[in-house]
Amino acid sequence: MTLHCEVSLLRIAAINFLNPAPLMWDFEHEPVQRELNTRYAINYTSPALCAERLREGSADIGLIPVAAYAMDPSLAIVPGCTIASLDHIRSILLVVRCSDGPEAARTVALDTSSRTSATYTKILFRKYWNPQAEFLPHAPNLEEMLARADAALLIGDPALYALADREARQQRTGECLHYLDLGHEWRSRTGLPWVSAFWGVRTEALAGKSTALLVDDFQQSRDHGLAHIPELVAEWSAKMSLPAAVVEEYLTRNIHYVLDDPCLAGLELFYRYAAECSALPVTPSLRLL
Repeated sequence: MTLHCEVSLLRIAAINFLNPAPLMWDFEHEPVQRELNTRYAINYTSPALCAERLREGSADIGLIPVAAYAMDPSLAIVPGCTIASLDHIRSILLVVRCSDGPEAARTVALDTSSRTSATYTKILFRKYWNPQAEFLPHAPNLEEMLARADAALLIGDPALYALADREARQQRTGECLHYLDLGHEWRSRTGLPWVSAFWGVRTEALAGKSTALLVDDFQQSRDHGLAHIPELVAEWSAKMSLPAAVVEEYLTRNIHYVLDDPCLAGLELFYRYAAECSALPVTPSLRLL
């Protein structure tokens, strides 16, 4: 849904998911929303399409997966705003059937919905677990994935459902699986945050615009969103039919929204490792507005 449409407006490709809800607060709530509508036009799409729309020039700003930035390093990054995790993330899960853990996994079924999460998974295997593991793209169905592979990467809702079904599945099947939170696995090995996404910007679209005002708009929206967590919890628990406590924990403990120095260090390590593992083509430099 397009909220405003004028040629002079900066076009934002955004995501109507729980993860970025605090970042989007001012763009979706009065009183600031009315003012921002005079500077920006928002179109909601999927994470992968946010990056594609920046590449094709149909958007000027987009909330992009960090792996996509390596495909178009001409983009700049809005400083201070991110979707990251300082430790446990819950919604990115590796389920392993081998009794010896991921080190013994020879085949890994990868949920194809997130190149970034798949890249992190490849890094963890290449650097720490089993560098010879084979990766198989697969739709996110745990039983079908484990029928084909020793381990399965689940992202988003399928990961949360798998965690919720963990005990019931063991009772049904008698099989004991390992459930690894990949945000925690990355943190425990690198000491750095797992960074999933940030705002990417086509700098040529900023001609005649105030970069300082843009950065201020996005950082204030983040700050106002973090100051309105109770309202977001009520809004999104109703949208997703999830208990309010689950949504609150996710927004306040699992997701980190400030692109700070540790996150930047985590990004640099991610890109370096990804290039070393041939999971991404280049190691891009981080260009902040």
